[in-house]
Amino acid sequence: MTLFQVDDLAFDLRRSSRRKTLEITVDRGGELVLSVPAAVGEETIRAFVREKRYWVFTKLAEKAQLQRAVTRKEMVDGEGFLYLGRSYRLRLVDEQPEPLKLSHGWFQLRRDAVADGRSHFIHWYTERGGEWVTRKVREHAARMEASPVGVKVQDLGYRWGSCGKGGWLYFHWKTMLLPRTIAEYVVIHELAHLHEPHHTPAFWRCIERAMPDYEQRKQWLAGNGVEVEGL
Repeated sequence: MTLFQVDDLAFDLRRSSRRKTLEITVDRGGELVLSVPAAVGEETIRAFVREKRYWVFTKLAEKAQLQRAVTRKEMVDGEGFLYLGRSYRLRLVDEQPEPLKLSHGWFQLRRDAVADGRSHFIHWYTERGGEWVTRKVREHAARMEASPVGVKVQDLGYRWGSCGKGGWLYFHWKTMLLPRTIAEYVVIHELAHLHEPHHTPAFWRCIERAMPDYEQRKQWLAGNGVEVEGL
């Protein structure tokens, strides 16, 4: 990671020969990412950041407010855990073959697995997420004329999804906490990147053709995404 300081703001600076514009993003943890074309000089970057200072501080304040509401889940009877936007209560059980499963509207966690409960939930979301996301990718890829090589669900840090080299699509396991309609937007977003690597007007037009109401889903994710992350 390359740190780039502009006055009282510190950025993770990422240069790319494929990028044509400068872009600032605020990740889910509040870290600042500055993406710039490879040949852009430091003074141009600093001027761009100073022009965007008010926007940056507004976004940081919004993130801080949302993050205060995020609490770590407890592995106790009755605790609620999300799966595709729906909350399922947790039930501790004495015996079952797997440490964790979703059965008859309940998450069931074996008592001897409580200490590693979070790891078991992450594994469950990753495995179930792989199945669900793969189905959705197949469903939308044909009509978007996109040909992904494959799908992987894993921890992506601050990103919900990523279009990797060679046509692989990656999705954060936390995508499985989002409502179905929002998780589906994440899928279409990454499929669109197979056509347009950057967030150009052509990129958003590609998404709009596949999902005319994408803007509402995008805004929901920006405003509520942090709230679903407690685990």
